[in-house]
Amino acid sequence: MIITLTLNAAVDKAYHINGTVEPGTVMRVHTCRNTAGGKGLNVARVIKLCREDVMPSGLAGGSTGALLEQLASRDGLNSRFVHVDAETRCCINILDEKNRSTEFLEPGEEVTGQEMERFMEEFEKICTDAEVVTMSGSVPKGVRKDIYRILVEQVKSRGKKVILDTSGELLKEGIEAGPHMIKPNQEELAMLLGRPVATIEQVKEAAMELHDKGIEYVVVSLGKDGALLVCDQGILHGIPPKIKAVNTVGCGDSMVAAFAVAFRQGYAPRESLKYAVAVSAANALSDRTGHFEPEELERIYPGVRIQNLAAVK
Repeated sequence: MIITLTLNAAVDKAYHINGTVEPGTVMRVHTCRNTAGGKGLNVARVIKLCREDVMPSGLAGGSTGALLEQLASRDGLNSRFVHVDAETRCCINILDEKNRSTEFLEPGEEVTGQEMERFMEEFEKICTDAEVVTMSGSVPKGVRKDIYRILVEQVKSRGKKVILDTSGELLKEGIEAGPHMIKPNQEELAMLLGRPVATIEQVKEAAMELHDKGIEYVVVSLGKDGALLVCDQGILHGIPPKIKAVNTVGCGDSMVAAFAVAFRQGYAPRESLKYAVAVSAANALSDRTGHFEPEELERIYPGVRIQNLAAVK
């Protein structure tokens, strides 16, 4: 079983428009799709497509929270959210005729300390049968910035692998607990370490620095250039074949999902990276967030190249 945690879940609204976004005008939406969103819900949908048992969890509140749970159920997900008084947020992604994405992300209403204490008690029970736990995204107002450090320590103490995918202070605090894997992009790495991380050499140095702090898998997503993995077995670069992307939202979440499946299945690092890069690329070919067509994955997977860049000293 894999548990995916989304503390700042959302109802995601994908607006498809004809033409391009024009500020200061009335824009007519051609089609609209509501989805159970937040990074961990995207992860959960992809894990299910990868044919692994998954249970999404997190916080849900109000009528929007009820809709979130209905949408998750519609996707075939057996979720287990902890209910709070704060209304679950909505997030909007506007996709124009050139497949360019413009996102509006609500922050999430305030959650009380008492509600978070209750959540942590429930989450410990939720994770009882899990082998892998993913923790993704931002947190609502009122949630302490070291929450991921606390949760990673809690889950690790029970012998479970934890993947942490967040940014800023949440990531800085979270890595102190030594999650099994983190997945920053280059911008998030630069913010974390306080220096430019633009070239592959800079990415390698930054990822090795974090690996040396005790994080077994440091995965850096590189967009169309795939991903870099630093682990005890070396520094690997996974490169996808060229594709014509339709929607890149959720590609990072798809990569997290694939690594969670790989850990659950006991894949070696090279195999894990190849699988994760292929799943991420397949997601980019779908107009749905956190989704891929199995036949696209089968087509892409053989074309993913893995380069061995160096051994870890």
